[in-house]
Amino acid sequence: MTTPVCTSASKAAAPATVTQTRTQNLRYPSFSSYMRARQPVLLRTARSLTGNPSDAEDLLQTALAKTYVAWERIEDHRALDGYVRRALLNTRTSQWRKRRVDEFACDELPEPDLVPTGGDPAEQQALRDAMWRAIMRLPARQRAMVVLRYYEDLSEVQTAEVLGVSVGTVKSAVSRALGKLREDAELCLVRS
Repeated sequence: MTTPVCTSASKAAAPATVTQTRTQNLRYPSFSSYMRARQPVLLRTARSLTGNPSDAEDLLQTALAKTYVAWERIEDHRALDGYVRRALLNTRTSQWRKRRVDEFACDELPEPDLVPTGGDPAEQQALRDAMWRAIMRLPARQRAMVVLRYYEDLSEVQTAEVLGVSVGTVKSAVSRALGKLREDAELCLVRS
């Protein structure tokens, strides 16, 4: 069984605790006004450091907490933005250093080399441009089927569903379009 120790002391202590909390909240009113005025600008800086809005908010909150702790030591309050930006940068650097990187050494690369090793990039771009010009010269229906089939990588059935035609229509139209592309004069010149 528990017995009350001193009820009058605990009742008297309660209002003092509330008063202490209120004075602690008003300890640095200049910090509160600074934070309200400069928070949008500092949040943009944090977003540029993290690239993620949620991480930026966390980063800014941490930097402002560090600034609040050091508020009495900051002599020149005209340079607060610089102080907070430095806190943002230092905090982000610390977070970056602490991050865990899971890298494992292996004999083979997990992804195939997507960039062809041979060929001039300018020639490849010229071929791509010529291909798009040739595709743009196709009739609208054939162009739509070629784009859906080969650039959007849809199956013949999916292409037929998107365009509202039969699968046979897609097959024959794509076949005719590919024949036209094979015979396109400009495309033949670029490929040679």
